[in-house]
Amino acid sequence: MRFDIITLFPSAIAPYFEESMFRRARDKKLVRVELHDLRQYGQGPHRKVDDRPFGGGPGMVLMLEPIYRAVQNARRKARRAKRRRVILFSTRGKKLDAGTARRLAKYDQLILICGRYEGVDERVAERIADEEISIGDFILSGGELPALILAEAVSRFLPGFLGKAESLEEHKGSYAVFTRPAEFTLGPRENAKRSGGSGQSARRGGQRPKKSWRVPQVLLRGDHAEIKKWRDGI
Repeated sequence: MRFDIITLFPSAIAPYFEESMFRRARDKKLVRVELHDLRQYGQGPHRKVDDRPFGGGPGMVLMLEPIYRAVQNARRKARRAKRRRVILFSTRGKKLDAGTARRLAKYDQLILICGRYEGVDERVAERIADEEISIGDFILSGGELPALILAEAVSRFLPGFLGKAESLEEHKGSYAVFTRPAEFTLGPRENAKRSGGSGQSARRGGQRPKKSWRVPQVLLRGDHAEIKKWRDGI
């Protein structure tokens, strides 16, 4: 899988791909990530990438030509890719979910266009992008965070990206998990704070009962059939 991310701020997202699972996946050549600085495809000596909208309106709009040139360059760099998809992040797009991520994981190359300012020239959506994707009903300043989210959501469906297939957690979502200690007892001060008291009664001889946070007993018995039923029932 190859991700080509077109953005005005490559340095803002580059560190994420150098850590944890992405770093291991890149070392094993499971994924390749190329960041394309849109400014490098800008016009004139100042590398202009945005302009005022026709018809008036607030803000600036990313121009068609720099995005077109960046996408074409990303295509040329992956000539061997038999299946590719060009994605524009947009609030009008299809909501990203596990089904979409699984579908996109079947491609060889995903070219991700990160918008900024008041948006991008509509011809990018009409003529360049294969589809528009949204990560939710809210507004962000640009498409960089959606690009990171999509890249990880898709990569988790690539064989070898995760340590265990069970880590996909897609059947019913994450179930509750616990680890040691099996019982955590609050001290008098913390107990008083949680109950809204001052803690004075414990110091004056009125012993406040200690509170404990316990792990469910079913998880401590070693009966995996019962554990599975417990997890399925949450």
